[in-house]
Amino acid sequence: AALCVLQVDVQLRILSYLSPRDLCRLGSTGCYWRAAVRDPLLWRRLLRRDLPAWASVDWRSLPEAQLLAPLPAAGTAQCDYMAVYKKSCPQSRRSLKSNRPRYGAVASFLQSLVTQAEPRFAMFGPGLEELDDSLVQKMMTCPEILTVAGLPQRRIHGIGSGVSFQFNNNQKFNILTLYSTTSVERRRARAEQAVVVNKMFYQDSTMVGNQQAVHYSVIAEVKKVCQVVDGFIYVANAEAHKKHDREEELAHILAMTDPALGPRNRPLLVLSCISHVGVERIPCVYMAHHLQLNLLHQPWMVQDTVAATLDGLLSGLEWLLEEVDCKNAL
Repeated sequence: AALCVLQVDVQLRILSYLSPRDLCRLGSTGCYWRAAVRDPLLWRRLLRRDLPAWASVDWRSLPEAQLLAPLPAAGTAQCDYMAVYKKSCPQSRRSLKSNRPRYGAVASFLQSLVTQAEPRFAMFGPGLEELDDSLVQKMMTCPEILTVAGLPQRRIHGIGSGVSFQFNNNQKFNILTLYSTTSVERRRARAEQAVVVNKMFYQDSTMVGNQQAVHYSVIAEVKKVCQVVDGFIYVANAEAHKKHDREEELAHILAMTDPALGPRNRPLLVLSCISHVGVERIPCVYMAHHLQLNLLHQPWMVQDTVAATLDGLLSGLEWLLEEVDCKNAL
């Protein structure tokens, strides 16, 4: 009752400190509060407050960039921010996922009755090389989190190796890790603080009107990998204090996932990775926009990950394996 006598803007200010669940409970107490808790500006404030803490976002749930601006952009004032929040927050996505038909589990069981190759994924990106803690080394030495089911197989002139893992003591899959150059060259570049020349890609230049357009293609050995894998894992450097060339990163992602090299619906998992807990990170929603993942044509998800502890890794792998299962079941 005391809250009702306050000015509306003061009421909304107070409501902005509540959780979405508490707002929904308040809205169920009467017609006035049912209308009050649906105020678009209130949910816009909640969206901007909460999204930096969200650990994942995917191709279905990414809010549009103009909705995240400090001030409402023209045409967004009447946006249903409550619906945007509900669509984007990980808790709602998990709830929707649990309500879907469980054909994935059935498909996995049926697939287990026949002999088939392990799902294969190509893993690449600057987060493999630029972080103080090695994500790959941690994956290889943490059996309580991820079990190594097959020894590394050297395949591509020192810049790639394949390892089989076992997820939840059940499903096996293979990750082929691709580096920009050899380990010797990477160590030398790190010691000298020099820029590493990425040997996985080469530039193609074409003329578009009066301007020269540059895009990347993969070398022949990497092209063979792209033609046989079931999906991709891109390890992005999410540390806020580092410099990043996101346009070049997008160009590399587009080169690897080029539809000319395989089915265009192969999923892409982006591990938005920092070295260890305590390092300031770029929130995954902003990472998705920085990499312009909305330009891609396949399913994708960005998952916050910590290299030193592997936090977030299993959630990302679970999504990736489910996407492959769903694709194979169609």
